[in-house]
Amino acid sequence: MSWLLSPLAEHTGVVLSQVTNYQPEAPPGSDGLEKLVRYLMWFVLLSGVSAMIFAGGKFAWEKWQAGMIESPKMIVGALIGGIVATSAGTIMNGVLGQ
Repeated sequence: MSWLLSPLAEHTGVVLSQVTNYQPEAPPGSDGLEKLVRYLMWFVLLSGVSAMIFAGGKFAWEKWQAGMIESPKMIVGALIGGIVATSAGTIMNGVLGQ
């Protein structure tokens, strides 16, 4: 049986060694789209920082007024949104298996 598998293993090794690992490449003219994505990322980060500042101010106001405290939920929501937004590229690379 080994006389049958030996040539098959040699042939498969040669074929598998010729397969190349292709890397993704941006299509021509995609510079404008990449610039738009960078602008959107900047806007998302700016809105996350603004939400944290607003929630911190609201937290101080709620403590001073001795009212119901709802701002920790806002802070947690802003943190989770920021984590997802800033790790979007890493998540997509993990999903696509690069």
